[in-house]
Amino acid sequence: MTDLPPLLLARDRIQHGLTAKELAKRVKAGSLVRIRHGVYTDGRAWKDLKPWEQYRLRISAAAETFESPTVFARHSAASVWSIPTVGLNHAVHALTMKNDGGRSRAGVVRHFADPSGLTVVRREGLLVTGRIRTVLDLAAFTPFTEAAAPLDHVLKPDRRLQLRGLTKDELLAGMGTNYSAAAGRRILAALAFADPLSGSAGESYSRSLIQVAGFETPVLQQAIHDKDGLVGYADFYWKLAKVVGEFDGVEKYVKPEFLKGRTASQAVVEEKKRENRIRATGFNVVRWDWADLMEPGKLERMLAAAGVPRRRARSAEFDARKTP
Repeated sequence: MTDLPPLLLARDRIQHGLTAKELAKRVKAGSLVRIRHGVYTDGRAWKDLKPWEQYRLRISAAAETFESPTVFARHSAASVWSIPTVGLNHAVHALTMKNDGGRSRAGVVRHFADPSGLTVVRREGLLVTGRIRTVLDLAAFTPFTEAAAPLDHVLKPDRRLQLRGLTKDELLAGMGTNYSAAAGRRILAALAFADPLSGSAGESYSRSLIQVAGFETPVLQQAIHDKDGLVGYADFYWKLAKVVGEFDGVEKYVKPEFLKGRTASQAVVEEKKRENRIRATGFNVVRWDWADLMEPGKLERMLAAAGVPRRRARSAEFDARKTP
């Protein structure tokens, strides 16, 4: 997570030599941005933040306005753990120990949690649900297509944060008696589908859309070779259809760990050369990005046009050798 800009609290304005009128004036001029009632930050720094970074700052801003210790959950806990989620403009999610059905106020949605089955961790100065509870909650209460990204992520070690990968058995054990039967079924379906071979949140979301659209299950991270050796690893691979699918996330063109000393333009050129080598082996290459995933039905249309087959019905799965 990028270092976030500091918060300015209205209740501390006197310490900064500001009056309420001066605060309002700075907001109007754009030098300050009001994140929520009574909480501000630098306007230019706010504009430079990615949407998920702005969301993380909104969580900290909410924490500053609560009078009692608060446990953040779901998307908010995932943000603090740097667990990827799908979508933007999420509400801030927090827990309540009062079983009154939960409530929403000032952009914060509260959910009931039985304290007897709750593990709370202090991280980055905030109280959050543990990694297991966080991803299980997301699997239970978000659509199937959005559950894959956080689950895939925690099945792998997070080397940046020095966190080990969790196992599916650990996640199953973490369910306990915390969920209804319906929520439990959603979790089990998402866990069965989860795969640590997914290379990014975009690949995870793509995979879930591919599944829901009824296409044959692709092989992940398949090695592609030509006469000169290893070309690379395909995000999605359909051998019989001779189709390779590639998700283009911005990370590979801007993040140092993906660039490996190259400039962004060099990375683009090398990616094009790699694609040409794959095509030369006889495979069709289909590429998509986040914008394509966010347009309903677009990925399905792209894959269908490329000839990716649909899954066969069970009644059609028989051994041809046994037919009369």
